[in-house]
Amino acid sequence: MSTDKKAFLDVFPVLADEILGELRKHNMPQDAYDWVKNVSTRAGLVRFRIEPWVCFITTFPVVSTSLVVVHYFYTPFGDHLRITAPALLLTLSSSPRPTLAGKLNRGLSVVDTLRILRGDNITDEELFHARILGWTVEWVSSNCPLPRVLFFARETSSHAITRDPIQLQAFFLVADDIMDSSYTRRGQPCWFRKENVGMVAINDGIILESSVYIILKKYFKKTQYYVELLELYHEVTFQTELGQLLDLITAPEDNVDLSKFSPAKHQFIVIFKTAYYSFYLPVALAMLMAGVKNENAYSQARDILIPLGEYFQVQDDYLDCYGAPEVIGKIGTDIQDNKCSWLVNQALVRITPEQRKILDQHYGKKDSKAEAAVKQLYIDIDIESVYKAYEEKSYTEISAMIAKVDESTGVKKEVFTEYMNKIYKRTK
Repeated sequence: MSTDKKAFLDVFPVLADEILGELRKHNMPQDAYDWVKNVSTRAGLVRFRIEPWVCFITTFPVVSTSLVVVHYFYTPFGDHLRITAPALLLTLSSSPRPTLAGKLNRGLSVVDTLRILRGDNITDEELFHARILGWTVEWVSSNCPLPRVLFFARETSSHAITRDPIQLQAFFLVADDIMDSSYTRRGQPCWFRKENVGMVAINDGIILESSVYIILKKYFKKTQYYVELLELYHEVTFQTELGQLLDLITAPEDNVDLSKFSPAKHQFIVIFKTAYYSFYLPVALAMLMAGVKNENAYSQARDILIPLGEYFQVQDDYLDCYGAPEVIGKIGTDIQDNKCSWLVNQALVRITPEQRKILDQHYGKKDSKAEAAVKQLYIDIDIESVYKAYEEKSYTEISAMIAKVDESTGVKKEVFTEYMNKIYKRTK
């Protein structure tokens, strides 16, 4: 293990002691104190594989333990939170590599961007805080690893903690599942479908959102950019909710109406639902940490990162249909799920009236034969060539914008080229 990574892991016991000290300040009952101490100790013994994201992922127990403290403080005898909140740390401590879902790209982007902006001047404290901000990004993202693992645990009648494939997405997706009356999300039962949860899931979603601001207050209240952090999170959260709204009313799974689809709607959904929080938010957070104050720097970043985010989501839509399941790690379901995908929107503006009948008849049907009919239609109109032309056009246009970045404003071209290099022609 490298010196840097060992030093990072060695910090954890100190932080755990500080958090336990906070419990004493609030005169927490001994059983609650012992519970958190046990969880913290076990989490501190976690050993990870030496991988690029190891330092980032080991920050999680610190942040999670902070939330456990808050949960105990407000509901020291509340079984619902008392069981589920510490369960994440128990899950982490029981395996050689954390079973967190996702690649953590959003969270790691905060760290990567700050490294580029600060260069050799970056301090260990700055890296630690960047990782914390990275976790808050993951919590508000639609592929949020925290809820997926946090609510892996369930309470049995004997109050024992056991692993169970219960999934809770980021806070603004919990309500979406309820409004859709969905049964599963990404192949797992929706959180509100769990026995004894029901509409309590709405409050769980709100708690997840509040947890972000608890962490921000704990670690960033004394920074000069604290207010800007809060404003940025509120702004991006609102933008994401707008994208979620349009997605919900445009493409409900149980009511297929392709007349509601259009390339313009798809673009709005993608930009507001994905691009702002997945691409702009991590970079803007790092820029705030780096002391970038020039508004033009943020405008330049937004003008590049939003198209990058749109391109990224179009890639996802394409890979859902054409990607190899063994490579992308899943079987695409956009056609059967009535998704307002880039592919179907491009097909709608290119097909003949007869082909439209085929699409209307088969799109959004939970049937493999219907899905195959739609895929054959895509082949007939050569949607792959349409995508490849879009990809090259996007790459050329975004690269041109990157080349024009004014680095005197405080932002660097390398931030954006790193993004582009990671996603251009990706296969998963």
